[in-house]
Amino acid sequence: MIHAERAALAEDLETLDEVQWAMPSLCGKWSVREVVAHLSAAASVGRLRWFGSVLGAGFDFDLHNQRRLEEHLGDSPAATLAEFRRLIPSTIAPMGPTAAWLGEVIVHSADIRRPLSVSTAPRREALVEVARFYVSKDFAVPSQRAVEGLRLESTDEDFCAGDGMMVAGTTLALIMAMAGRAAFCDELIGEGVELLRSRCTT
Repeated sequence: MIHAERAALAEDLETLDEVQWAMPSLCGKWSVREVVAHLSAAASVGRLRWFGSVLGAGFDFDLHNQRRLEEHLGDSPAATLAEFRRLIPSTIAPMGPTAAWLGEVIVHSADIRRPLSVSTAPRREALVEVARFYVSKDFAVPSQRAVEGLRLESTDEDFCAGDGMMVAGTTLALIMAMAGRAAFCDELIGEGVELLRSRCTT
């Protein structure tokens, strides 16, 4: 599923122009191009190198991420995309469950696609896998804490979880809200939406 989602994103990126590559993504201060380079870094840094990089950055994870993405940026958007394409079949990951890295690809793909108004949707089975993981564990993003005391109900897939005030919407919108993307809360309904929005972080 990770390989398939990377490949789908690469196809979406194929026709971007210079302006689109430089557009702000939904991921903090990073541009579309920088998020792609970050995904390449995540697909090429194993556990030992990841720990060494974090240690070298003094446990400053923003600095660690910035250094690693710069390694994969290349000297042009074409080079950034070529590097990402090269790593589509990679099975390398820093550490943690496979579902976490599937989530990394799905979330960052949406970080890129939404500002570009690209409508490509992740595969249904991939979305459900990530949604189930995010409600069960905080890993990379505080997703489990974000939905504490809430009941999530997908309007497009067989997914529901939790107890409390209801939040309903597409599985992708629920995932993105759990990942801290407040913009996707606009696509959700229910009495728990504002609480979830208040828990979103950039």
